Amino acid sequence: MDSRDNLSVVIHKKNDLRVEQSVLPEEPKAYEVQLASHTVGICGSDVHFWKDGKIDKWVINEPIVTGHESSATIVKVGSLVKNLKVGDRVSVEPGVGCMACQTCKDGFYNLCPDVTFHAVPPTGGALRRYYNHSSAFCHKLPENMSYAEGALMEPLAVAVYACKRANITEGSGQRVMVTGAGPVGLLTALAAKALGAQEVCILDINENRLKFAKEMGIEKTLLINTKLDTEALADEVVSLLGANPDITLECSGAESSLNLAIYVTKDGGNVVMVGLNHRKVTVSLASAACREVNLLGIKRYRHSFPLAIYLVGSGKLDVKPLITHRYRIEQALDAFETASSPTAGAIKVQIECFEQN
Repeated sequence: MDSRDNLSVVIHKKNDLRVEQSVLPEEPKAYEVQLASHTVGICGSDVHFWKDGKIDKWVINEPIVTGHESSATIVKVGSLVKNLKVGDRVSVEPGVGCMACQTCKDGFYNLCPDVTFHAVPPTGGALRRYYNHSSAFCHKLPENMSYAEGALMEPLAVAVYACKRANITEGSGQRVMVTGAGPVGLLTALAAKALGAQEVCILDINENRLKFAKEMGIEKTLLINTKLDTEALADEVVSLLGANPDITLECSGAESSLNLAIYVTKDGGNVVMVGLNHRKVTVSLASAACREVNLLGIKRYRHSFPLAIYLVGSGKLDVKPLITHRYRIEQALDAFETASSPTAGAIKVQIECFEQN
């Protein structure tokens, strides 16, 4: 009889988060591995599901394990798994395509209509001690990377994918503007630098976030004066960067930031919409069309975890300072309260899930 403890963090409904036991996973299927979860980060979407019970069309109608920024240790392997072994430390890519539809066969598994993604109903997440996952979506960590860093590879993969979509390339002299200095915005700015952007500036309405960005090595910051119009803000960006940005990575989801991105990005430049806004917004598409500004969307990431792991493992990018708070799984409610508090000063809150001896 399996005596392992499978303590889990479960959202039952709006404002109802509990730490409780869940059923242990069955034996992994042929191409699956069984994971002992080590560290899981709290994402804004996890907080959103907890506070609102839904995000857009995804509604929590029955209890669901939350969490999708995960590192883990492999404890069992399926009969046909050849790329991993028991004891390997991995960063877990939480979205798995069906791998049978044309979209997946074309390589766009993140756009698969039947994709399953941790902690998005009805798929359970990673904030539990044991769960099974596809071996193809578990990425080995180098020896010099911690589990805490491994759990940050999921949001870093978003940043890396955004930079790849923007076509940031070494030696091109590109000037990059990032709007929004939350966790993803900070990682996106750092990734842009690590991947070769010549100049990177980051904008936010929160002075403390910008101070943190400077401490992380993003020297050019701009505190947004919300009383200024788009043209005046654009002038400040140009003054800061020395020219219009070649690329803008919009990470806030704010309508005003998207309009600024369209207005200030150079003719023929790229605007990547990283931040999500599920409400309808009004933007100046005529400006983008007439100046051939390319508006590019992203859905999470694809083929981005290996590069994210390389950037951190090679020392090109340091993510450790982003981890501001750590909790044990038994303290999950406190962790979520900290992550959702505007006064706690949290950048990235992580929860350690492993069983203590």
